Amino acid sequence: MRLRLLLALAPLVLLLCAACGSAKGGGAAPTHVLFAAGDLVGCHSPGAEETFKLVAKQPRALVATLGDHVYQTGSPALYRDCYAQTWGRIAGRDRPTPGDHDYVEPNAPGYFGYFHRVLERFGPTAAKWGYYSYDLGTWHVVVLNSNCGSIGGCDATSAEGRWLSADLARHPARCTLAYWHFPLFNSGFEGNRTESAFFWQALYESGAEIVLNGHNHAYERFAPQTPDGKPDPRGIREFVVGTGGRSHYLFSKGKLQPNSQVRNDTSFGVLRLKLRPGSYSWKFLPAGGGTFTDAGTGNCH
Repeated sequence: MRLRLLLALAPLVLLLCAACGSAKGGGAAPTHVLFAAGDLVGCHSPGAEETFKLVAKQPRALVATLGDHVYQTGSPALYRDCYAQTWGRIAGRDRPTPGDHDYVEPNAPGYFGYFHRVLERFGPTAAKWGYYSYDLGTWHVVVLNSNCGSIGGCDATSAEGRWLSADLARHPARCTLAYWHFPLFNSGFEGNRTESAFFWQALYESGAEIVLNGHNHAYERFAPQTPDGKPDPRGIREFVVGTGGRSHYLFSKGKLQPNSQVRNDTSFGVLRLKLRPGSYSWKFLPAGGGTFTDAGTGNCH
């Protein structure tokens, strides 16, 4: 009799135990959302208002702004009068990196003045030189400054290069993402930019998954590859997301890079990354009635 009763109650006990495990943290791991876009605000360009509406829909998500925040000079006045009226409404959840237009005025006073409160959270190096890192869930995120001529270089022996090597050594995360302005690989009008060659080498050797860039005013996704552009399933996947609203640059067939998989030069929009322990997914969200999109998934190395 007792045996039959115990057998009858067994499914209920198992169900209760499963519920207890879930309540103690045994459920699905949280997903963290990171939006990304660069080349953002012209004082009279409506695209920036439309792309900002996309990130405003998820007010808890962090936003990687990929440089060239306001055109043309990135002056303090332009940040105050133009950027603050659109993307500036992100209000503290932005995690910026500077672009070349931010450095039109020496030492980028508009950029470092406007983002001072955000950058000072990450220490004096971030507040003065613009490179820093942070964790987003189980992911380690590295933010770099690719305006190398303005900060003393970006190679292995530079202050930034040494900082990057030390940061990656201190944070041996399974999943790593990095971003800066100038793309190493780019099918746009300037082609590849070599300023970030050491960034790529250090990140590749540490097993990083994703690199985000701006500068070319278009969207491009690359297959995972090595720092010298060879296909590698354990390489880094690069996204160029210069679609924040300023303008568009058209692709030229003669400059198409070998591992370029997806390109669009007509839609403004933002890239939405969903970061999970051991994996990620991406989706390009078009703005202002655009129809182009791109989506996929990947696993950490």
